[in-house]
Amino acid sequence: MTTAREEIIDVEAEESESGIEPVRDAAMDRVKDLDSKPKGQRSVLVYILLPLIFLAATLLGGLRLGAADNAFIFLKPALICLVFAAVMMVLFFRSGLLRLDGWFSERFSTLQNIANAAVLLTLFSASTQLFNSLLPEKGLPFWVVGFCFFWTLWNNLFADFDTKKLLRSLGALFGMAFVVKYLVLSNLTATGDANLLQRIFENPTKEAFTWLLDLPKYAGGTGYIQFFTLALYLIGLFLTPRSTQK
Repeated sequence: MTTAREEIIDVEAEESESGIEPVRDAAMDRVKDLDSKPKGQRSVLVYILLPLIFLAATLLGGLRLGAADNAFIFLKPALICLVFAAVMMVLFFRSGLLRLDGWFSERFSTLQNIANAAVLLTLFSASTQLFNSLLPEKGLPFWVVGFCFFWTLWNNLFADFDTKKLLRSLGALFGMAFVVKYLVLSNLTATGDANLLQRIFENPTKEAFTWLLDLPKYAGGTGYIQFFTLALYLIGLFLTPRSTQK
């Protein structure tokens, strides 16, 4: 099956052989239209779809559901989450997941450089809220999980790895943190459905862990929301190109 470009070349050859001047302007316009379509799709992905994905992850990363009435609770990220997100951005460029000269360059127009900076800003905000989602809010679990994040990211800064190794490392880290917070610690937390004395008599062990670990009480739907947040962030990271230059 011949492509449109080959058809245009064949038409021009036939016109040249018959002595007719080929209509070069129309042919070249059609070639340009064919070449510009993939570039337009790439622009939609980079400047529309990716910011929407990362902004959605930013919004959902701070969302919790109250244990008593399922009310929406929005938590601001701790300062350490911004530090972790900044280290993550350095790792993205260091591992080759993102190319610095592919996102910022003198060859690009000022508008494109600003647009690229805005996209990376949404990636940074989504990374910050992802750590906010996976870190326990307070107490001993916050320091334990936070230290695990710090130790892994710090070692990755000096490790010799490529993009695949980085993604595997981050995937394992995020997956383990999600399991610890929303499957292990959440099952140790007493719900607020009954009064304190009734909860103590019904399940004294869970009340003891709640008091000792200083764990906040959230509804079970919080885990589903944060699972979707983690999946959304990883999808956006997978779709992010190494360079915006075609």
